[in-house]
Amino acid sequence: MKTVAFFNNKGGVGRAALVHHLASMYADLGLNVVAADLDPEANLTRLFLDDEAIEQLWLGQSSRQTVYGALKPLLDGGGDVDAPYIEESTLGVRLILGDLALLATQNELSKHWSLCLDRNERAFRVVSAFWRMLNLAADEAQAELVLIDVGPNLGALSRSALVAADYVVVPLAPDLYSLQGLRSLGPTLRQWRSEWAERRERNPATDLEFPDSGMQPIGYVVLQDGIRLNRPFVDHAKWMDRIPGDYAEFVMARSPDADLPMDNDPQCLALLRHFRSLMPYAEEARKPMFALKSADGPVGSQIDVVRSSYRQFRALAEKVAGICGIALPT
Repeated sequence: MKTVAFFNNKGGVGRAALVHHLASMYADLGLNVVAADLDPEANLTRLFLDDEAIEQLWLGQSSRQTVYGALKPLLDGGGDVDAPYIEESTLGVRLILGDLALLATQNELSKHWSLCLDRNERAFRVVSAFWRMLNLAADEAQAELVLIDVGPNLGALSRSALVAADYVVVPLAPDLYSLQGLRSLGPTLRQWRSEWAERRERNPATDLEFPDSGMQPIGYVVLQDGIRLNRPFVDHAKWMDRIPGDYAEFVMARSPDADLPMDNDPQCLALLRHFRSLMPYAEEARKPMFALKSADGPVGSQIDVVRSSYRQFRALAEKVAGICGIALPT
């Protein structure tokens, strides 16, 4: 199993939509994939399911059929993580539902991060809980790949979610705020990676499996917000020109190449068109944009945009799979 987290401490960059579309593309290509919503805002869950379905899964059972429900036995002190409930979408994606109740875990996760330094066995169980839960889900779904939507903050919850990640993809928007976010995101990732490496050496339970947690950044995806005559708006172009250098400096911790264009930047996984006109149809149909049919609403030239979105997301899916060493079905 390989785990890829999609993370930016700046919100509003299309992170959940990106995970939704990539997971759906992998399922369309025949790969068993799990999408895990570890963001308390549960935006990824809302892209897959309508409110009525989510309410039933949150409140209709004696235990919540969400990521929080899987963690609760461990957090309550009476056991370990449960195998999470998995909802299968119409496109074949296996979804672990998000839950606003995850916010209540912040203090517990922060406390046990510190206790790992004291060789506290329970602390290691808590900090590695997301990884072990995702392993249980991947085993059940026979999935080779887990895509993780991580909330937009630098708190203990995001840190524990990233402990479960082999790789990290950074979604970006071409604006000042995304670039400012890189200044804190990169150093924080390196700090968390170093601190977890230090803690792993202190694990007192030899039978407790937990991740190596590479948290290895493998690149960024830029979602263009504005296009005119196939060219980005001038102000967006200004920020896009700065992305390769800022990503190299703050995330990769190396000197940026002078005037490296994004088209030639090996860290740029994709530059995606916004597809703004398709999003309302996709959200209403609970489908990715590339799976929309005429019956879902798109007409005329929008059908060409649907086809274009398929090509772009397929190319991105193939690139990420190649980096992770996953062979896609032929």
